[in-house]
Amino acid sequence: MDSSHVSALQLKHAGIERQLHDEMTRPRPDNAVIQSLKKRKLRLKEEIERF
Repeated sequence: MDSSHVSALQLKHAGIERQLHDEMTRPRPDNAVIQSLKKRKLRLKEEIERF
């Protein structure tokens, strides 16, 4: 795995983090959306850590 792929994964991870923050700071956050974003973020983190 090359560093450009890892960089792309890190960018996706950061994007999901921003989406998660935005959803959590809404007046009425959607827990299903939050849970889905957290799962996606965790999968990306695990993939990044493999390399």
